This record gives sequence, C-alpha cells and structure tokens, in this order.
Amino acid sequence: MLAQLAEDGHSFNSQLGWGANLREHWEPDIPVKGFEQENAHAQFRDPHEALASGEYDVVVLTETVEIRDSIKYQDSQEYLRKWAKAAWDGNPEARVYLYETWHQLDDEEGWLARLDRDLGLYWEGEILRRTLAHDDVTRPIYVIPGGQVMAAFVRQFEAAGGIGPIQSRKDLFGDQIHFNDYGAYLMALTHYAVLYGRSPEGLAHALDKTSGTPAADPGPEAARAMQETVWRVVTAYSPSGVSQK
Repeated sequence: MLAQLAEDGHSFNSQLGWGANLREHWEPDIPVKGFEQENAHAQFRDPHEALASGEYDVVVLTETVEIRDSIKYQDSQEYLRKWAKAAWDGNPEARVYLYETWHQLDDEEGWLARLDRDLGLYWEGEILRRTLAHDDVTRPIYVIPGGQVMAAFVRQFEAAGGIGPIQSRKDLFGDQIHFNDYGAYLMALTHYAVLYGRSPEGLAHALDKTSGTPAADPGPEAARAMQETVWRVVTAYSPSGVSQK
C-alpha cells in the first residue's frame, strides 16, 4: 500500500516472521517463526545481505510484543543497535526507524491504556534511549508512531459514533492484534507521513493488496479522517523527525 501511495512508487524489500523479534532476525542459528510462509514473495531479501549492499536509504525495524518480554528476554536495545549499525555500515546516510506497534485488543491492562503508557516507558525508555546511549550510535533513530496513530484514530471515531464503515476498533483488525485492510491503510498513511515527511491528506484510498485484488476501501470520509489524524499525530511527535510545514 505504501508503494502505491508514493508519487513515483518506491522499491522495497523485507524479511518477516510470526512474532519474530529483532534478535531472531539477526542471529543465523535462531529460527524465525513463520519464515517460509511470510517470506514467500518477490520482495524478500536477506536483511544482512541487503544492508551490506548499501542500496537502502531507509530501514524500518520493529520489535515483537509483548514488548516487556522482548526487552527482558531478547535484549531489544542491543539488537536495535546491531541492526542500526549494520544499516549505517552499508550506507552512512541511511535513515533508521523504530516502528511502534500495539498489543492485543483484549489486553487485560487496557488497550488504550497500554498505548498511552508503553510508548514512553518501553519503546522510548527501554529500547530507543538505551540504544542511543551507546558511544558508537552517532546518528538518530526515528520512531514511526503506529500505536499512537491507532489510539488517536480510535478515540476520534469512537467519540463520533463511527466514521464511514469503521464503527468499532475491531473494524481495524482481522483478529485481536493483526490489522485488516482498513488498519493496513492507516499504517501505510503513517509510514508515508514519516518516511516522506509529507502530509497524506488527499491521497488515494482505493488501493490493491499484494495479490493485485482490491483492498477494502474505507471510503472518502473515513480516509480523510485517517489522513488528518496521521498528520496531526506525526507532526506533534518530535521523534518522528517530521515537523509541521
């Protein structure tokens, strides 16, 4: 979806997994869960090889949730450091991003409550700041505030009694944590705003899936609300590296 939103398109590669953490993706002797299923696509590329090539000006990393467990048992800040350094070793001008996500909708501590708390406490405090404290990390690592956009948009449409086809937070998800087409569109807008530093307002909302089939269209009203929310959140959050223009 993001490639479709970009004015001139863009190329990209990825390595994915099922709840795979930064450590599993880094270490060659640790299996990545769901590797065969999630990487059976034309855009797959081994990330070590990819970064060493120096061909990438943007690198997006994320950590698996439960975020507390990843920090405690998987040394998130150290592996963010390793990945960031690998990106800069390949291309010193590469911009590195940490993509903040969310927990289960039915989290017993409250989905919105955790989004409000976890960004500063875990994503920034335990991972990002500890990574940036290393002497050999000399460039910024930016944040894509996916969870914050989710929270802001959910609060907006719930206060309005729904917008277009989105009447409940569950309407952004296919299960308790993985987004559906509407949620994917919201996150594509978020990545667009952060990576390109441009407002997503006015972008197309009838997009295709990877298969080439049409994705569910949120319609003009919900799309406009999503786009406005994304730009408001991204420009108000300085670690995104984007300012209001």
